[in-house]
Amino acid sequence: MSSTELPSAPAANVLPKVSTVRVAKGERLRSVGLPGITLTVRSRPPARGGLPPALYVHGLGGSSENWSALMELLEGEVDCEAVDLPGFGDSPPPDDGDYSITAHARAVIRYLDASDRGPVHLFGNSLGGAVTTRVAAVRPDLVRTLTLVSPALPEIRVQRSVVPTALLAVPGVTALFTRLTRQWTAEQRVRGVMHLCYGDPARVSPEGFTNAVEEMDRRLQLPYFWDAMTRSTRGLVNAYTLGGQHALWRQAERVLAPTLLIYGGRDQLVGYRMCRKAARSFRDSRLLSLPDAGHVAMMEYPEVVARAFRELLAEAAESEGTAELAKSEEAVTVGRVRGGARDRSAAAGEDEAVTENAGS
Repeated sequence: MSSTELPSAPAANVLPKVSTVRVAKGERLRSVGLPGITLTVRSRPPARGGLPPALYVHGLGGSSENWSALMELLEGEVDCEAVDLPGFGDSPPPDDGDYSITAHARAVIRYLDASDRGPVHLFGNSLGGAVTTRVAAVRPDLVRTLTLVSPALPEIRVQRSVVPTALLAVPGVTALFTRLTRQWTAEQRVRGVMHLCYGDPARVSPEGFTNAVEEMDRRLQLPYFWDAMTRSTRGLVNAYTLGGQHALWRQAERVLAPTLLIYGGRDQLVGYRMCRKAARSFRDSRLLSLPDAGHVAMMEYPEVVARAFRELLAEAAESEGTAELAKSEEAVTVGRVRGGARDRSAAAGEDEAVTENAGS
């Protein structure tokens, strides 16, 4: 069953009012209306004008807030924006109820086209890694560099720890899970998520844990919360089965942008062993492996991720400078050749005229 066969989620204008989304100091939230979707965008004013734009895309069950720590560290290098995918964070469900990878990628593309911010430095984590890979493959004009943190790309041998999440794609499992966990508190749920996503949950500060509990409690009040989770999980599983030009690994091979791959050695959702396949598949890639990190390295080790991105940024700038210099030198050479050709033609004409005059 495809993700579009489920009943539609409630329209955005009939959703209940819940507590407001947390906004860190220096951040701003705004709502952007696009055809068929409404997106919430989190941003930080850049440290100075003229910085290149960046866009961050979260993973399954996440939100734009997952990028807050990294955005703060990079505000001096890029003009940061993070998007809440439809149905997540503070973005309402899409009008058509489509949570496929293609639909999420379409939402990102629509936003970039409407905002006229491309090409951007594009970031993706987990589900967002699959989404941004597709964006970079089908719209290379929108992507300057690509940074993937534990991208959810197809694995032949999945880890056992990912099975419970994948089971959400099976019809009826979400309803069963909801009944079985009805008595769980938001705090219990957050502890389970952190145990699954962090290499070391102890790295989460008390304030960070409290904020996560408040956000979980807010999301559980949304009538479409489990619907968005179920459909997005199903959309990801469906994407894993696609072949041909729509296969995610095939699209990874088509990405032209310089790519930074970040994998955690303690990741329970994306196999660490996949980093080698990813490094081979993305044609212009560099790999950062973090043995102690889990699934959300940008939240566990934001300073390390920021440093790696700055190196990518420097390499990309150097490469662009070299390419521009090569173009300039080529233009000069062509100009000289053409000029020489004109000179030789003029000289030949003069010689011909002299010959004719001599004959007369």
